Amino acid sequence: MMAELAAWTPRAMPARIAHLGRFVRLEPIDPARHGKLANVLAAPETASQYEFLWDLPPKDEAEARAWIAQAAATADPLFFAVIDARTDEPQGRLALMRIEPKHGVAEIGSILYAPALQRSPATTEVIFLLGSYLFEALGYRRFEWKCDSRNARSKRAAQRFGFQFEGLFRQHMVIKGQNRDTAWFSILDQEWPALRRALAAWLDPSNFDAAGRQRQSLSAFQGDAVRQPR
Repeated sequence: MMAELAAWTPRAMPARIAHLGRFVRLEPIDPARHGKLANVLAAPETASQYEFLWDLPPKDEAEARAWIAQAAATADPLFFAVIDARTDEPQGRLALMRIEPKHGVAEIGSILYAPALQRSPATTEVIFLLGSYLFEALGYRRFEWKCDSRNARSKRAAQRFGFQFEGLFRQHMVIKGQNRDTAWFSILDQEWPALRRALAAWLDPSNFDAAGRQRQSLSAFQGDAVRQPR
């Protein structure tokens, strides 16, 4: 039976605004503010992350700065610089993309983090900040995560953050001359309140000891908020 959405109206496009957290800030990419991001994008230690991204590693910082200028000019993808709140330095990038206000859908993608941010609370806070904005401020219905099916690390991250696996789109894309089977994940609006509570509890200062180590895992807070993968 088809669900009726008689009261549904198209939502707004995500705005070029900053999203502020305790561990991280997401700032719309701006060449004048985020020139140091070029160091991260062109660093040898981040080169391996481009394997599953659309773009190639920049040859040097000048090419990375040119990419930043191009990224700042687009509304979809809407690129953000990921700022480490401890150091006030850019430590990565990501985007809201494939944005469909008519249907209330947006995807997070094009993620690249410096080693300082990887496996840190900041990456979890990113999902908290963007999920809160899309579902609560804009009233979106669906938050997506998609990745190459070969990218095991990305798939694990999606499920840890609470995205539900929906299936595999075979021969979905050709990227860099290779076939891509795409794994699809999502969070729906009715799932968000319970997941938000779990993310907020995990991110709470009381969940971290003096050395910054978590006292309880995110899964311990999620409980029934996240179903087992189908």
